[in-house]
Amino acid sequence: MNDTKKCNDIYLVDGSAFIFRAYHALPPLTNPEGVVVNAVYGFCNMMVKLLNDMQAPCIAVIFDAARHNFRNDIYPEYKANRDATPDDLIPQFAIIREATKAFGIEAIELEGYEADDLIATYARIGREQGRKVTIVSSDKDLMQLVNDDVLMFDPMKNKVLGVDDVIEKFGVRPDKVVDIQSLAGDATDNVPGVPGIGVKTAAQLINEYGDLETLLDRAKEIKQPKRRQTLIDNAENARISMKLVTLDDQVDIPFDLDDLAVHDTDIKQLGDFLSSQGFKSVLTRLGQKPHVSKYDDTTKNTDTLSESSDYPPVSDNAYTLINDEKTLQSWIDDAKRAGLLSFDTETTGLTPAKAELVGISISSTIGKAAYIPLSHKSGDVDLLSPDGGKTPNQIDFETCLAALKPILEDESVLKIAQNAKYDWQMFKKHNIDVHPIDDTMMISYVLEAGMHGHGMDELSAMYLDHKPIPYKDVAGTGKSQVTFDYVPLDKALDYAAEDADITLRLWHILKPKLEAARLTTIYESLDRPLIPVIGRMELAGIDVDRNILRDMSNQF
Repeated sequence: MNDTKKCNDIYLVDGSAFIFRAYHALPPLTNPEGVVVNAVYGFCNMMVKLLNDMQAPCIAVIFDAARHNFRNDIYPEYKANRDATPDDLIPQFAIIREATKAFGIEAIELEGYEADDLIATYARIGREQGRKVTIVSSDKDLMQLVNDDVLMFDPMKNKVLGVDDVIEKFGVRPDKVVDIQSLAGDATDNVPGVPGIGVKTAAQLINEYGDLETLLDRAKEIKQPKRRQTLIDNAENARISMKLVTLDDQVDIPFDLDDLAVHDTDIKQLGDFLSSQGFKSVLTRLGQKPHVSKYDDTTKNTDTLSESSDYPPVSDNAYTLINDEKTLQSWIDDAKRAGLLSFDTETTGLTPAKAELVGISISSTIGKAAYIPLSHKSGDVDLLSPDGGKTPNQIDFETCLAALKPILEDESVLKIAQNAKYDWQMFKKHNIDVHPIDDTMMISYVLEAGMHGHGMDELSAMYLDHKPIPYKDVAGTGKSQVTFDYVPLDKALDYAAEDADITLRLWHILKPKLEAARLTTIYESLDRPLIPVIGRMELAGIDVDRNILRDMSNQF
């Protein structure tokens, strides 16, 4: 352990809740031994986010010790209706504890208590000692702990939750959340509550009467007969529910706060663990290069493709500006021979129905890409000039599209794009129906759903260890920002061509993962066919009768 770290900022990870959430959110990924490790993979990515992105100096991962705890003594039916743990999730608990150790982080559990109770205790102590505490979880039961010094972070949504978020969810401040839960109950945990009282009604009652006990004492004052009698008949259930949902923040914890400082990471140990599970890109995201380990001879690795390692780095590129028909045709011929074409459009805006096409980037060979400028303008537009101030040395707009249309519609050539729907729409506006088409953003989403963002910048950093050229570097920021048609060609070339190059690289890495994760059918039969369907819907728009909409609004 690194004893020089002071735990002023503490991150408490609700390990048990996260395991279940990651298991259900991610596809059934398997490690080289054939063991399902989707929850493990989600956990490792979360650890990287805490260590890398959030620079968390002090972390504890807290688990439920067993299903039976003091709440079962209060109410034997507590959590009795929960489904059995899925068979392929059970082995992942031990692997996640092994992962926690590999990251140099404490894994804490205590017999007779739930993870939430330990988190409540650590949060209380941290608050009393003037430290900042972040609870890494989305579990509503932990929202009672939120205050100015204790926040929650939902790693699946990448969102920080504070007092205002709790009020939005429950209609009361965090210190009254237990009153709401005592009335509303919880079907998942089999907390009885009061029948017929939901969160919204509970919030109205607590805001009016102040707290649960006052409400129950004054239940006879309630005007609605059915609600009044229900509260009177179920007062004891509400009180039992209060005991079940109130977290115990006086647990005799096994570690002091300063013991939660992140241990110095043994990169070799961590690398061996990640390689054994097929998670090499996780190590890359942590800022370390994957290294040779005893597990690297496996042929089942689902995370790193050996074929991508032979490609030159993105910075080692050969990008070309295409401004004549002969050069354009030679690139089209190359794409036909390759049987694939990565492409991207540069436009004047983010809404396809309103944006204008400015240029097109293409690539069929990794490290080799080109940009075709079509409607770039100079900074000083002369409205009286025949071309309206258009930058010279650009192919005629219609001539270029006519040359590209056959290959973009060629069934034998696969087109590849990042966020393909947008580019499909831009071409559809010019009567070009791009197909067949693969979408690297959609492939990434099918593979890893809500585990991380699926934009090009994040995917490039994750899989290529490369940061793409920021848009602001070529178009400026704030009031000085220009639309892409006013970006000089030399800057536009590197920015646009890089997009097509990175997209092609990502496709070579991500597409084979679909088969390894047994998700090809889902992508091919459900997600990919929707690209043109949704594209057409968005371009067509929706007719709305304002009068009917107004009437509906008044009724609601």
